[in-house]
Amino acid sequence: MQNTTLVLRLGLMAIAAFYFGRERSLSLVGGHGHGMALHSLPGYYGYFVAIWVVLPALGLLLLWVLVEPRVIVALVVSGLPESYQALPAGELNLLVNNIRNLAAGDVVSVDVDAVLRDAAAQFDNYAAKSRQLLAVLALGIAGLGGTIAWRRIHPDLRARNRVEHVVRWFLIAASSIAILTTVGIVLSVLFEALRFFQKVPVMEFLFGLNWSPQTAIRADQVGSSGSFGAVPLFAGTMLITAIAMVVAVPVGLMTAIYLAEYSSARVRGIAKPLLEILAGIPTVVYGFFAALTVAPWVRRAGEAAGFEVASESALAAGLVMGIMIIPLVSSLSDDAINAVPRAMRDGALGLGSTRSETMTKVILPAALPGIVGGILLAVSRAIGETMIVVMAAGLAANLTANPFEAVTTVTVQIVTLLVGDQEFDSAKTLAAFALGLMLFVVTLFLNVIGLGVVRKYREQYD
Repeated sequence: MQNTTLVLRLGLMAIAAFYFGRERSLSLVGGHGHGMALHSLPGYYGYFVAIWVVLPALGLLLLWVLVEPRVIVALVVSGLPESYQALPAGELNLLVNNIRNLAAGDVVSVDVDAVLRDAAAQFDNYAAKSRQLLAVLALGIAGLGGTIAWRRIHPDLRARNRVEHVVRWFLIAASSIAILTTVGIVLSVLFEALRFFQKVPVMEFLFGLNWSPQTAIRADQVGSSGSFGAVPLFAGTMLITAIAMVVAVPVGLMTAIYLAEYSSARVRGIAKPLLEILAGIPTVVYGFFAALTVAPWVRRAGEAAGFEVASESALAAGLVMGIMIIPLVSSLSDDAINAVPRAMRDGALGLGSTRSETMTKVILPAALPGIVGGILLAVSRAIGETMIVVMAAGLAANLTANPFEAVTTVTVQIVTLLVGDQEFDSAKTLAAFALGLMLFVVTLFLNVIGLGVVRKYREQYD
């Protein structure tokens, strides 16, 4: 039985357990009209039985999924001839991989002989028996747990307390997973970045003016040491982000003001979904738009005005990135404006202020912290963008403030460094983790500032 089928059967058993548990609680007090005699609502007794059906079986399933592959591999390896068992760890792992692929019907990297074929058959046999045993044990444990819980039901059972206790631990586990995932991501990036800084000095990375991470295979080749000054990457990232925010902030803020205070309900109902469509367009589509439409237009317009414009420029990437961020700025600004208490609007209008005066002197100052927080979050979004820069701004690490020249960003270089087969012991590959760490620190700093501003706003106007 496949795991998906097993989970579906456990779900059906839980539904049946809920029904029987609920009905038993009511039958013990004389029927539906006497539910007040129960300590908890009848539904809690149903949930109590359903939990005893599901949780032990799911715990067994999780443990089985973690342990089963190791056990099957150990059994298959123990059945191989001694010459195969004596192989080095790397070759043995490759052999086990080929056995798995052959058992699954995939392509293997060696010639299939009788030993390999027999091992694949054994692998299939053990896997089938494992699934059968898991199904029997899981369904049996589910039935046993449901029966025990069903027999424990009585009117004085604190079913609600027990169910809420389980739910509380489930929520704690879910939040712990989220926190531990974040910690794992940070540590994985941090450890690899520290390996990079053992090869390249921190000061050279943070303040170096030349970025050329290409390293030679042999030490006698030219440029074998590479150059890892990240200032051109930071400058290109800031330049494109600044252009994007120059486009996104005024347009997004004005759009939010119009939709929140001046538009009719009909116009808002049409314009708001259209703006949300911009947020749903994949970034690679924006990249195509930037490379095929905006970049040529920027080049022709610049040459017509007497400027020398590269075919891939920071201006083209920044303009399209700004268009992409408009819905984010507009939505967050709209929420901040609508969060201003209605009494402040009515008070200003009652004192004789016009709608424009009310907006500029009352609503915007009150909503400004929320708007600033939204803009900082939008800046974080712009800093992390990759596809638009790859397709419209190029890969050249130029240290320049000229928006007509080609530049690159931190995220683009991370992608470039990790493309293809790489060995994670060279400075070139490890540089991606150092860049990722810097990107993480900057975006975290901006997010903390944005959330702090929003929190201050709530304390002041709630």
